Amino acid sequence: MIVSASYRTDIPAFYTRWLLARLAAGFCSVANPYGGPAYRVSLAPGAVSGFVFWTRNLGPLLPELAGIAARAPFIVQYTLTGYPRALEPGVIAPDAALAQLCELRRRWGPRAAVWRYDPVVLSSLTPASWHRASFAALAGALRGGVDEVVLSFVRPYRKTVRNLDAAARRHGFTWRDPEAAEKRALAAELAAIAADHGIRLTLCTQPELLAPGLAAARCIDAGRLSEAAGRPVAGREKGNRPGCLCAESRDIGAYDSCAQGCAYCYAVASPNAARRRLKAHDPESPFLIAPSTLNSPARRRPAATASPPRPARCR
Repeated sequence: MIVSASYRTDIPAFYTRWLLARLAAGFCSVANPYGGPAYRVSLAPGAVSGFVFWTRNLGPLLPELAGIAARAPFIVQYTLTGYPRALEPGVIAPDAALAQLCELRRRWGPRAAVWRYDPVVLSSLTPASWHRASFAALAGALRGGVDEVVLSFVRPYRKTVRNLDAAARRHGFTWRDPEAAEKRALAAELAAIAADHGIRLTLCTQPELLAPGLAAARCIDAGRLSEAAGRPVAGREKGNRPGCLCAESRDIGAYDSCAQGCAYCYAVASPNAARRRLKAHDPESPFLIAPSTLNSPARRRPAATASPPRPARCR
């Protein structure tokens, strides 16, 4: 089975110690996020056909990747947007993220990581012109370091709207959910920019935005894992929602446990509660989830249109 670690939280950034303990134990336990009983996932050698790590900060896990690769092949879905702190208060700086991606390329090759520029948030801080400039700077820096970038536009789930609205009030910006035609046009522009830098742009589970030159993403990618392994890695297609082409996998993360604090996150209902879950987390427990309670929001601060990042090129 392919193990996803994790689209529900950032295990490499915050829970590496727990992951290593569970690999040593040969299993972990996962609370069912949709109700029903918890389930056990075997992490024993031979039981895992590949790992897919989802992160914004691979630093804590980087020194451990050789040992993980000896157990099973891995790929990294690495999110890097360079958004202003009003939207992403807890992520590492773009240059630090870029350095990690460069290290991945140097040690494991350009197929080891997929760059994620998602979700795209259209706001007074990050209008379309900002995205074009920011994306171009990042794509130029990652030229030769990655061969694919996954794109999606923010989905206005109820908790996402609540958290984005709270951040907008606190920091003094506005945001909007554009019509599909505007999204398609921007996606096409970003795809052309990516292509200029030798990077293929794919769309994550938003089939209504597909157009000529845009392909659907396959984030849990058995083919890419097969290349990393140097042998076939089996994985039948079993998407999580319409338009998802992912291979079947087991996710071992937990919702409401990522402390990055991103205002648009679909996986966190309350950033304050997520930080408390992290603080209460027991790295020796078979479960990742820890108890949490709610907290009050921070005080509002005004914000102006942000400047796109200007990272150094991956070499």
